[in-house]
Amino acid sequence: MTKTTNTTQKNKQAESQNLLQHMVYALITVVITVHAFVLYSLYFVEGDSLMQATGTSSFAQAIRSQGGVYMFGTYLPVWAVILVETVCAFVLAVAVGSPLAFRLANRKFDPRRNHPMIFESAIITATVCIMCPSMSLLADLFYYPYYDGFSLTDFMLRWFRLVCYNLPFAYFSQMFFVQPFVRFAIRKLFANKIEQRNEQNPDKTVKPQDETEAIADIIIRENEIAVGK
Repeated sequence: MTKTTNTTQKNKQAESQNLLQHMVYALITVVITVHAFVLYSLYFVEGDSLMQATGTSSFAQAIRSQGGVYMFGTYLPVWAVILVETVCAFVLAVAVGSPLAFRLANRKFDPRRNHPMIFESAIITATVCIMCPSMSLLADLFYYPYYDGFSLTDFMLRWFRLVCYNLPFAYFSQMFFVQPFVRFAIRKLFANKIEQRNEQNPDKTVKPQDETEAIADIIIRENEIAVGK
């Protein structure tokens, strides 16, 4: 009875640690990504239009002159826009994006056996393919010019345009900047958890059950490659 109780407690503790790591991973990713996308959308995509419409010579002046960023049919400060998008992206990533991306990548690749870059690229690709259209749809809802009325056809075309704008930036920023930094942060923050995973799975026979275990296996495999194993 005591042995069963101890096993149950260990399983609950492991689940709690995995949930914490999953939340931290999602939060770091979302915070960086949302800031990057707000800058990209406002400056690179809409910057020239904003400056022409307001008759200003800089992006910052354009935002100030119109009283903030247009959202929900009104104008909000940039920090409020970032906060709204961060909350939405975090909930979407935790509930849908990360779990579904892991399942898609895990169907074809195995971080215990494949080169870590292969599995990593598969997860990033799957995540972008899920999150980019989803967040673009939310952005279309947030920033749609409701003062001109609402047209479903126009809404869908605007959504398609946003996906076309956002997809390349999302993929390359995640592949070459965001995810390498997030893996570095996870490697430092959860070093003990990763080592524990390595000790529990020394012969690499236990397939990862979620994205946190997959990330641990990727980091372990990267370390093995670095030392020539």
